[in-house]
Amino acid sequence: MKIAVTGKGGVGKTTFAATLARLYADEGKKVLAADVDPDANLGLALGFDEETLDSIVPISRMRKLVEERTGANSQNQFYKLNPKVDDIPDTYGKTCNGVKLLVLGTVETGGGGCVCPEHVMLKRIINNLVIHRDDVVILDMEAGLEHLGRGTTESMDEFIVVIEPGARSVQTYKNVKRLAKDLGVAQVKVVANKVRNEEDEEFIRSKIPAEDLLGMIHYNTEVIDADRQGKSPYDFSQTVTAEITKIKEKIDQNSNL
Repeated sequence: MKIAVTGKGGVGKTTFAATLARLYADEGKKVLAADVDPDANLGLALGFDEETLDSIVPISRMRKLVEERTGANSQNQFYKLNPKVDDIPDTYGKTCNGVKLLVLGTVETGGGGCVCPEHVMLKRIINNLVIHRDDVVILDMEAGLEHLGRGTTESMDEFIVVIEPGARSVQTYKNVKRLAKDLGVAQVKVVANKVRNEEDEEFIRSKIPAEDLLGMIHYNTEVIDADRQGKSPYDFSQTVTAEITKIKEKIDQNSNL
């Protein structure tokens, strides 16, 4: 099962991705969670301590590793498009609560068509995670849609768009669905987060086709408390964990996991 969690900034992608990863790990599955967001905070949401997280350098910033694997350096602008990456998750991943975290970072360049050594590395790593590993892989993607434009995630089983009850979030879902189709990803599902009341629920149901809606997570101050204390929402809020468990059951039904 390979899932990319995407959506606008601030909608709760990381809370959802981390809790989903913890639920799969609790079942005894091998779970790899990859943080592909420049504002990397998936580790905190998984329950890692800050000291461990401070010691992690995103793969995209490991200049020496990128040069070594791709052959690119200041003297050589030619580089391998298929560098060896299969050892990277086990070498650079850190494990907590049964989930292996790999912090990929992102390539900070202008333009959606970047083909640079760092991008080649990230794309190869993601492809390796998706195609060659048996783990449950959950990618916490950067906010926005640039990663879709770069085609980094074309082999995913499913995109899950986390939205809020609002027109801009719904527009993001529509854009992801359109771009995912171009990449050959048929499954684009929605999780509605920060749902406050029946009006919000009605709004979501009126805008998202029933077959695309995996479920709703209601607005919950316990998640805010967990974030303030740098803790995993999974350990802090039984309500949110129960809601995400129901969503996970639906994901498993769709995939026959």
